[in-house]
Amino acid sequence: MSTDRLEALQSFHEEDPDDAFTRFALAREHLKRGHPDEALAHFEALVEEQPGYTGTYYHLGKLYARLGRPEDAKATYRAGVEECEEQGATKDLSELRDALMQAEGVGLG
Repeated sequence: MSTDRLEALQSFHEEDPDDAFTRFALAREHLKRGHPDEALAHFEALVEEQPGYTGTYYHLGKLYARLGRPEDAKATYRAGVEECEEQGATKDLSELRDALMQAEGVGLG
């Protein structure tokens, strides 16, 4: 599925647009291929439509930071921390807290 991975994921997404995992994979594939705008659209839609899919917050925050949008990155990390705390999603919570601390410059220098 290497060269056709993007097409396959797009097809899966069209068949089941509510599948968070497929949409997440599609966003990651766009990012991998150097399509940040497409990735951003999918990540933002996931956070809006399926906020309980906690893995999205970290990747969306990192993408915002990469795009020079640090305030959006921090807000995304904070929203993700809140969602993870509500769900008890400890692994994602730890990653998001670390990313937020880095974004805020806590403990640096």
